[in-house]
Amino acid sequence: MEIREVFARNLRALRQAKSLSQEELAYRAGIDRTYVSALERCVYSASIDVVDRLAQVLNVEPGDLLRRSEPHSTP
Repeated sequence: MEIREVFARNLRALRQAKSLSQEELAYRAGIDRTYVSALERCVYSASIDVVDRLAQVLNVEPGDLLRRSEPHSTP
């Protein structure tokens, strides 16, 4: 999975876990709602500054938005 996809998946999951709409997340981060939507759909890549602003709103470390999940091992 490409890093853009990892970021999109993590952004959506963290936003939903905080019960935030795309509009509310965008407002709190000072960015446009359509940009949040585009990030979650892998249309755009986020700058490091945007990653930081989104992480602050979500109350996570910026690296959490870029962290790949561990692959599941099968016995």
